[in-house]
Amino acid sequence: MGSERTEIRAAQAQLSTGNRGSNACCFCWCCCCSCSCLTVRNQEEERARRTSHELQAEGIPNCEESPAPTLEEVNAWAQSFDKLMLTPAGRNAFREFLRTEFSEENMLFWMACEELKQESNKSVIEEKARLIYEDYISILSPKEVSLDSRVREVINRNMLEPSQHTFDDAQLQIYTLMHRDSYPRFMNSAIYKDLLQSLSEKSIEA
Repeated sequence: MGSERTEIRAAQAQLSTGNRGSNACCFCWCCCCSCSCLTVRNQEEERARRTSHELQAEGIPNCEESPAPTLEEVNAWAQSFDKLMLTPAGRNAFREFLRTEFSEENMLFWMACEELKQESNKSVIEEKARLIYEDYISILSPKEVSLDSRVREVINRNMLEPSQHTFDDAQLQIYTLMHRDSYPRFMNSAIYKDLLQSLSEKSIEA
């Protein structure tokens, strides 16, 4: 596994060097992707076949592709945290904010749990559960999320026989943490206010 990660990182470095000076990726409105448009087009099919673990090993941000949000949509984010989290554009904007607070791992963990719930293949479920544990639950991980001892005990029991719902309690706890702690600050952040103002001005001009 170590040699595989080394090879993947080396390949990424070569791609990055070869595409230096290219225009920024245009399909991801939140600008969290560093790849060039040409690189995205050339590697779109290849990346679609890769596992989430390979993408994480490359250090490629998992920014969700989505159209730019509308003024109506951005206004709806202020109504509830649930509405913010329902749309890819909302999650992207919130994730950008979490990055400024060095707590992006909360969103990454939540998204990984959502992805796990979509799996039905037992071997894939076991592998993804192991990766989620290593990336976000292990105390040795730099991306460890904050969970209480009760939830950690539940996870450790569930890991004896992983399923799509192994991390349900932990996911709920992190969702609640983001709702109560980060969401109010996001609504008062420059990221949200600037986006809202920009869309409002465009709406007036139209």
